[in-house]
Amino acid sequence: MPDVALPGLPPLTWTGAAGSVTVDPGAGSLVLDAAAGVDWTNDAGGGPQQHGASALAFAAPSGDFTLSARVRVPGPRTTFDAGALALWSDPDHWAKVCDERSPQGRDMVVSVVTDGYSDDANGRLLDADGVFLRVARVGSAWAFHSSDDGATWDFVRVFRLGSGDAPWSVGFLAQAPTGRGCRAVFDRIELRERTLADLRDGS
Repeated sequence: MPDVALPGLPPLTWTGAAGSVTVDPGAGSLVLDAAAGVDWTNDAGGGPQQHGASALAFAAPSGDFTLSARVRVPGPRTTFDAGALALWSDPDHWAKVCDERSPQGRDMVVSVVTDGYSDDANGRLLDADGVFLRVARVGSAWAFHSSDDGATWDFVRVFRLGSGDAPWSVGFLAQAPTGRGCRAVFDRIELRERTLADLRDGS
């Protein structure tokens, strides 16, 4: 499968089967179309693993870094439709932070950390059409943040996750586990090799 190119990022490759992607280099945007019924989860209740969501990734920098983007899922949404930033090593070691549709019909920040099984946690509700999301490596830990404006960041969670069979990759994901599919739009994408000094001060 050929690499997908986006200015400012290393080459992107599909984590599984190739999905539907549109890249606008001038706008620096990436659009992923999720097929109907696809998800990325290792059910904590012991159900079958699901790794069919559309996901593009690049090799994570070896040191500390941040990857951020504005994430939107335009149009009508079904429960659990989401666009996400994600990191993964193998099917048992991965994590994602999402702009996800709740069962109550509200958009919210959701984070999932998977070490064999998925630890799924709901975050704040969203009042706007879209949200900025960020994943950061800080030494041996990872952190997720969200933001309304891409400038002041709200802490979502920090966690440690051992890698699996492959080095870490990081990138973009779209899922539609209960509906007919959805479109996730990622723009204002920024990759920076830096260390976050404080995970909870809004920086």
